[in-house]
Amino acid sequence: MSHKGNALVVHPHHRDDSFTATLARLAEKNLIEAGWSVDYLDLAAEGFDPNMNLADQPDWFDRDKEYSPEATAHMDRLLAADLVVIAFPVYWFSFPALLKGWIDRVWNYGFAYGRSRPRLADTRALFIATAGATADEEGTDEILLPSLNAQVYGTGHVCGLKETRLHLVFNAEGEGVDDRDAHYAELQAQVEKQVSELAAAGER
Repeated sequence: MSHKGNALVVHPHHRDDSFTATLARLAEKNLIEAGWSVDYLDLAAEGFDPNMNLADQPDWFDRDKEYSPEATAHMDRLLAADLVVIAFPVYWFSFPALLKGWIDRVWNYGFAYGRSRPRLADTRALFIATAGATADEEGTDEILLPSLNAQVYGTGHVCGLKETRLHLVFNAEGEGVDDRDAHYAELQAQVEKQVSELAAAGER
């Protein structure tokens, strides 16, 4: 099988036995089987610090600012990827702090945005969000979807990504489900389909 390209799979969860970890590993497996080289980034396991600091605070007068070694190393991993898949849990209609801090420090001014041609202009990204809410639950259309759309597509827009996708995994807690095995198998099948479609788009 020919080499299709490089992918970065990001897992921003503090537990490696979480459902989002399962989905991240599933994405990794699918991409490898499809001929992609995968860099699996487990932010918690690697000890990434999500807190902004002086070294990584943007300097609006210097887009060539040299950021911290930790942030720069992550920038290099991001820049090497043709595809980025991020599987994350929804906390309070938003990114978890670990993911938000990674974007704050790594998708930074002068690197991911602030240039006439973005450095990530050839990158495609898929955000896989696991939510306890159901698709028809009160607040889903009015709060959850607008909030996630703004964050995911806003990030893609500002950073000039070639393509940005969001797949929301509803009822990740499996509440009210009689056959939990079938329920989770269906959710994983949804994610496999999304990853396969992203990979196919990346080959064109």
